[in-house]
Amino acid sequence: MTSITTTCRDIAELLPAAQTACRLLFQECFKAGIKNIFITETYRSQERQKYLYAQGRTRPGQIVTWTLDSNHKSRLAWDIAVGTPQSLYDVATLNKVGAIAMRLGITWGGQPSWVKAGAVDRPHFEVKSSWKMPAGYKLGQVIVPSNSKMQVQLVVEDKTKEEIKMPNWNPGSPAMKTETENFIAQAVKDGIIQESHLKDLQNGTMTTDRLIGLFITIQQRRNK
Repeated sequence: MTSITTTCRDIAELLPAAQTACRLLFQECFKAGIKNIFITETYRSQERQKYLYAQGRTRPGQIVTWTLDSNHKSRLAWDIAVGTPQSLYDVATLNKVGAIAMRLGITWGGQPSWVKAGAVDRPHFEVKSSWKMPAGYKLGQVIVPSNSKMQVQLVVEDKTKEEIKMPNWNPGSPAMKTETENFIAQAVKDGIIQESHLKDLQNGTMTTDRLIGLFITIQQRRNK
């Protein structure tokens, strides 16, 4: 059982509608030039919600949540933060992300209704389980960072095929599979990507395009 002090940053723990909404938000932020944002929390158990609610009330620290009934526990909400060179919760950046979210029909913790209610929570985003992607949008292969060491990446298939020369990757080759697993495992250890990516590869649920996207991310981070 996960400890109440442990933060879950895996968007795979969200319901399908929230997963899609989250990916679309990061994709549109990328297109707007906002690439230094990352996930800080997705699913949150009721026990963890109670633990956080107690902070600043019956437990030392600053207040971090205004409710015991958060959509995090319903797997429909996620929180973000901002990477360098901005501060962790840079208001200007969060306001830009919030504006994009509202255009997509995503509820933002900094929108007027929340401000009016005195419950401002700019890093927070959520949707209803009935949320649908707005007309005119198409979700591509977007890599959603879960730490400040990464940046948002959008993989364009045609561009990828032209610019990235991958080895003769044969998914059926045990040697290649082992080599790929070791490569991704090291990236997990380095904190570049999430452990869930390695599990997807091992479970056979990772597509070639997604593997190429991870390859790009890892190489870019290691070359900096």
